[in-house]
Amino acid sequence: MSDLINKASLELRGLITDALGKLAADGTVPSVPLPDFNIEIPADKSHGDFASNIAMVCAKPFRNNPRKIAEMIIEKLDLTGTGFEKCETAGPGFLNFFLGRKWFSDVVRNVIDEGADYGRTQTGDGKRVLVEFVSANPTGPMHIGNARGGAIGDCLASVLDWAGYKAEREFYVNDAGNQIQKFGKSLSLRYMQLVSADGQAVIKENANDTEKVCAALYAESGEGQRFEMPEDVYLGTDIIEHAKNFLDINGDTLSSLSEDECKKALVDYALPLNIAGLERDLKKYRIEYDNWFRESTLHNNGDTKKVVEKLRESGHTYEQEGATWFRATDFGADKDFVLVRANGIPTYVVPDIAYHYNKLVTRSFDKAVDIFGADHHGYVPRLKAALTALGVDASKLDVVLMQMVRLVRDGEVVKLSKRSGKAITLVTLLDEIPIDAARFYFNLREANSQFEFDLDLAVEKSSQNPVYYVQYAHARICSLIANLKSEGTEIPETADFDLLNKPQEIELIRHIASLPKEVDLAAKTYDPAKITKYAVDLATLFHRFYDACSVKNAESQELMNARLLLCIVTRQVLRNVLTILNITQPEKM
Repeated sequence: MSDLINKASLELRGLITDALGKLAADGTVPSVPLPDFNIEIPADKSHGDFASNIAMVCAKPFRNNPRKIAEMIIEKLDLTGTGFEKCETAGPGFLNFFLGRKWFSDVVRNVIDEGADYGRTQTGDGKRVLVEFVSANPTGPMHIGNARGGAIGDCLASVLDWAGYKAEREFYVNDAGNQIQKFGKSLSLRYMQLVSADGQAVIKENANDTEKVCAALYAESGEGQRFEMPEDVYLGTDIIEHAKNFLDINGDTLSSLSEDECKKALVDYALPLNIAGLERDLKKYRIEYDNWFRESTLHNNGDTKKVVEKLRESGHTYEQEGATWFRATDFGADKDFVLVRANGIPTYVVPDIAYHYNKLVTRSFDKAVDIFGADHHGYVPRLKAALTALGVDASKLDVVLMQMVRLVRDGEVVKLSKRSGKAITLVTLLDEIPIDAARFYFNLREANSQFEFDLDLAVEKSSQNPVYYVQYAHARICSLIANLKSEGTEIPETADFDLLNKPQEIELIRHIASLPKEVDLAAKTYDPAKITKYAVDLATLFHRFYDACSVKNAESQELMNARLLLCIVTRQVLRNVLTILNITQPEKM
């Protein structure tokens, strides 16, 4: 895959080095090791396409004025046959370089040649990266934080794939531990309520109307509630629905069993349904995982015990008040923490350590990337400390901390679904707004930034809606091509792209050229928001070009051909970017 910006940067570094070599050869400057110097892309394009500080960093070793050094370098520069047409000195000694028309023409040809692969790079060199995201508690529905984490994680895995990594998506199913005990207790209590005299009355009174049964049994606190529920249980109506459905299928068969047997039977029934529901809802969101990894496997195969024993044997634990503690502070963490409680039950962190050991050692991934909520910021160094103590290179674990999102409608923060009156979940959100809007909006900002999701704007069909704005650019090009074909215009295979010299044409091509660089940068920083920003900027530059540079009424047939192919190239790049984000590319809007 071709990254013409990177190639131009490397070519420029070589040109500068050659010029300095000539200056050293004729004795104009001393023969000393060259200091590191930068080649950058100026924000203000009047300052050139590339700029370098080489003259300024050479001032001290050359014992000369930076501007004088810059002038000497320009005298020795040979731009013949290169992608550059001129170089200028600016300010105290910056060198500004300007690309020639051939380079811009090559960009357009490059997209035509690479087509659907344009933007892909080989930076990742096939390294295996496991991206774990969402991993919602399977005891209940997914909330808005999961919706944001899902969009970020899925698009990040796609970005890594485009950057040349072999990325896999994984959902960690917490099907063991305290939350499952809590789930079982909640189900058991609701089931026993339903088989009690009052519970049966509720069912008889409301027949098969599950919602009415839930309403009758659902109580958080306050006077007049039919049943009291303890604090350490889940109070959602989904728990009642599971209990009622189990009762409808199996009757009161569990009422004669022990509490533990009752819990197990109800969990064995409800948990698979919840996990299947998570998978179904995420597929609706266009997220498909390569693997659903169950926490229970770590307990069943003994991995949780093995990591504790390994830490004990290596001398990184100590006993205090009957509990086993890990010396996390020896490895840079803020405090030591308990691995095994005095009652012999491991804490929640033990399976997490075993899980990450499994990722990086057992399955030998080159990188593990986790998408966590911002409340995990103190947890990450402790996890890395444990991995280090186990002999794992903790730098192979990278964590993206994600801030929560606020939903806004009519300028007010929204917590309830307009449709159901309940807390907004992933499912109810997707009932209110298009999937394209959800995926695009949740990637509009860096994961660690606060974000307000405007529900009204997400469904608005206007240029104010960023995803509509980008999709409209694609549809506008499709419409142009369809109209030209209907008028008998043949689409050329090639054209004289050197004719594209208007400022709006140059800016559009320059932005098209930057896609491989943006893909690499998004992969390096784990920030898919760079891709949505690129898409919006591309749409803006296309609309600006299209409004200023007529295609159908161009001054000549040759210029029309060149502009028409630039439109087709832009459409291809829009398609590639929206493919990375897994967002549809409508041809009509």
